[in-house]
Amino acid sequence: MTDSKRMSRRLVLLGGAALGLAGCSNAVGQNASARLDARVDATRDFLLRTYPSVAPMVQNAKGVLYMPLMTEAGFGVGGAYGQGALRINDVTVDYYSAAQASVGFQIGAQQYAHVLIFQTDAALADFRRAPGWVAEAGAYYALPAGGVAMGTDTITAQQPVVAMIFGQSGLMAGASIAGTKYTRVIPSAF
Repeated sequence: MTDSKRMSRRLVLLGGAALGLAGCSNAVGQNASARLDARVDATRDFLLRTYPSVAPMVQNAKGVLYMPLMTEAGFGVGGAYGQGALRINDVTVDYYSAAQASVGFQIGAQQYAHVLIFQTDAALADFRRAPGWVAEAGAYYALPAGGVAMGTDTITAQQPVVAMIFGQSGLMAGASIAGTKYTRVIPSAF
């Protein structure tokens, strides 16, 4: 086989792989940032309509990262991925991807939304400054279940970052963002 034929095959394979990876994105195609912003709007509206006691916390936040759709799948080894937007004063300032890998007993797939509510300037600055911020013990998890009222109470008010997971659907039990890595992305990278 000639070198030019090998090069052509490699280009075709690389092009196909690139298209396959692009298809995994949550906001593919033209106007990706507009589509993602529309999903963020819908997620925000759902959160505030379903859990109205969260509204004061969202309104007083220094910033809120909305992740409208995390898709998680696992069969022994698992992973999750999603894209979202960081909003300050309800205006998108940056876009982020979130990725998580896990190993252990797990089988199935699910989708869910989540938000990170930054309640202090320092927590928001740390998040924005990090080249890849990882959700660890620094986030307080408020997990709504069965319409439980959530919002500003003495516990959540003292936390610099509050994480809320909601809107789960699928065949996996539970959802966690512990270990999820958030990375700023450029809209043209969608």
